[in-house]
Amino acid sequence: MSKPPVADHRHALTLRDVSEASGVSEMTVSRVLRSRGDVSDATRSKVLEAARALGYVPNKIAGALASQRVNLVAVIIPSLSNMVFPEVMTGISEVLDHTGLQPVVGVTNYAPDREEAVLYEMLSWRPSGVIIAGLEHTDAARAMMQNSGIPIVEIMDVDGTPIDAAVGISHRRAGRQMAEAIIAAGYRRIGFLGTMMPDDHRARKRLEGFTAALAAAGLSVADQEFYSGGSALLKGREMTQTILKRTPDLDFLYYSNDMIGAGGLLHCLEAGIDVPGKLGMAGFNGVDLLDGLPIQLATMDACRHEVGRIAAEIVAGQRASEVVELLPIMQPGATIRKA
Repeated sequence: MSKPPVADHRHALTLRDVSEASGVSEMTVSRVLRSRGDVSDATRSKVLEAARALGYVPNKIAGALASQRVNLVAVIIPSLSNMVFPEVMTGISEVLDHTGLQPVVGVTNYAPDREEAVLYEMLSWRPSGVIIAGLEHTDAARAMMQNSGIPIVEIMDVDGTPIDAAVGISHRRAGRQMAEAIIAAGYRRIGFLGTMMPDDHRARKRLEGFTAALAAAGLSVADQEFYSGGSALLKGREMTQTILKRTPDLDFLYYSNDMIGAGGLLHCLEAGIDVPGKLGMAGFNGVDLLDGLPIQLATMDACRHEVGRIAAEIVAGQRASEVVELLPIMQPGATIRKA
């Protein structure tokens, strides 16, 4: 499902823009940004503040190449340990392999300040495009991308306003669809288990959609269990044991991702809990790990491979810069009762 194209890329900022914004000469701006020459602390602060506000990134390509782009595409993702992103990278690589462009990966660990620093460093080498996970960024990061003059593709999410192009699913829609399936199967005492969400915006949006659908049916989340850090089977086991001990009458557990969901399922099977009769379960992402479980965990496919392919096509100029919404695919598995 495609949405109307968004605005064209803006003209890349220059030293003159920073000079005019800070009120000092271009030569002084250059000295500050390259950490050369004797410049007062006050002037240095003024220049750096202006550059950050504008989103200006120095060009690290020297000499005759200074006005050109290199054949690199910056791919900025929150995690290498999360099983979601290798499939996205596969989709990106399949397209770029035939274009002469090479993906270069930066990892942010879900930290906005880290994302800003990685983006700054990558843009300084003048890549041909940026593919970046999510729609939420610091003001400085948004400014850098808005003024980069290159294709910017935000991936994995379409619930928001993109800088340029976006490819992904609606996480609020995904949360609503899962809640509706759970309700239709007759479950009523529902628990949620997931990551702490100040910076995991996609998990937050799924929970918002999930709770909105429950509320429309006169229900609410009966209990919640949160964790911080990367996804892991062990965390899923521990969290599931904790929430069931605290609230033993829960009849469904909804996990923010498949890894902790798989851990929860292993705990329940080991504890002799009837799944899905006494307790239903579902995760999110549709990762290949689920194929090795004793029974198939219900989940939702976030179209990761297709997201990577379409994003790469936009960066490579094979497709218009636009917002492309893909529809999440429900995979009921064997952990939800037949409605």
